Amino acid sequence: MERKIIHVDIDAFFASVEELDNPKLKGKPIIVGGIRGRGVVSTCSYEARKYGIHSAMPTYIARQKCPHGIFLPPRHHRYEEASRKVFRILYGFTPLVETVSIDEAYLDISNLKGNPLDLALRIKERILKETGLTVSVGISYNKFLAKIASDWNKPNGIKIINKEMVPEILKPLPIRKVHGIGEKSAKKLNEIGIFTIGDLLKLPKEFLIDFFGKYGLEIYDRIRGIDNREVITKREVKSIGRETTLKSDTRDKEFLFEIIKEFAMDIHDSIKRKNIAGKTVTIKYKTFDFEGHTKSKTLKDYISSFEDIMATAKEILEEIEFQKDVRLIGLSLSNFTDNQVRQLSFFDDMNL
Repeated sequence: MERKIIHVDIDAFFASVEELDNPKLKGKPIIVGGIRGRGVVSTCSYEARKYGIHSAMPTYIARQKCPHGIFLPPRHHRYEEASRKVFRILYGFTPLVETVSIDEAYLDISNLKGNPLDLALRIKERILKETGLTVSVGISYNKFLAKIASDWNKPNGIKIINKEMVPEILKPLPIRKVHGIGEKSAKKLNEIGIFTIGDLLKLPKEFLIDFFGKYGLEIYDRIRGIDNREVITKREVKSIGRETTLKSDTRDKEFLFEIIKEFAMDIHDSIKRKNIAGKTVTIKYKTFDFEGHTKSKTLKDYISSFEDIMATAKEILEEIEFQKDVRLIGLSLSNFTDNQVRQLSFFDDMNL
């Protein structure tokens, strides 16, 4: 039986949530995540994208391109709340949902009766009605093509790609649209005159295997409409963390700890919702010359409380001897287990 896969992508998610909470922002160039002078853009509205702004762009460049843009700090709690509402709706249609990110998912609807297009339209309608958010939806017989389809008519778009359309429909697309081709690989391919999937289709299988290694065969198949990846309904959480680029370089540990405390609270809130606990705490930092460092501590027992995360992070921070000023700081928790049985906090002894 041929698979039926839907890819759902929330349009300009962070910016759209900001518009929902403040309707006065509607139609304006919103840039989320770039308030610090040396920060980077998390996402932006489609109005801001008209100025050439995109995610991961340095803030100072975004301000140059769009000086009248509205720069907002990210509100992760609010975005996670909105995401949960959307995913609750998706699970109402099928349990076969693969979470790709906070605003993106695949659905395997192969065993559902009815027309996939009708189902996709119902999904879009319910999400808009119950959350106020628009989503773009792609429908196809595999994950790669469903993702391509959801990008086709953004925002609030819908697109079907069937077997008869492949590979002709893919030929004009840039090679960066191919899952597995990153920025560096695309640049190298551009240097030898390969810019579109049509160009890529002319290359022999052996060349792609030599160029990409073990992923070469997958890329060769994908651009020909072959992708056998299944929808994975449960992904193991590797780590949960936050990081930020500082407004100015510093070695002030008291200042850095105040930022770490905020991150510890965000991490605590995330793992509480997921009902998990971790035992490895990591501080990541970059110095002014972009040199990256990490320092971790793996505990004997799993922790999930804000106090435990914060206390462990403070221990790690105190042990670090900064040789240079710091420009970026981050905190993460990893090495998880299900938190079915409440773990005794180190601080509970105070109440005994």
